[in-house]
Amino acid sequence: MLDRIALILLIIGGLNWGAVGIFQFDLVAWICGGQTGIISRIIYTLVALSAIWCITLLFKERDATPSLAS
Repeated sequence: MLDRIALILLIIGGLNWGAVGIFQFDLVAWICGGQTGIISRIIYTLVALSAIWCITLLFKERDATPSLAS
């Protein structure tokens, strides 16, 4: 469950950074009252924590897929 939440937050952050890079428009800041607004800073911090969490997913062992042939 935590992996999915982190992934969703990273997608939101990635889309926001894409908008900043392509259109020079920060959607999070626009919705939440500027980059220095408390809500914006909380969202940016949650996205950063999600990125840190997802680093651990790189090193997680994947479950073996069951073989169809027995």
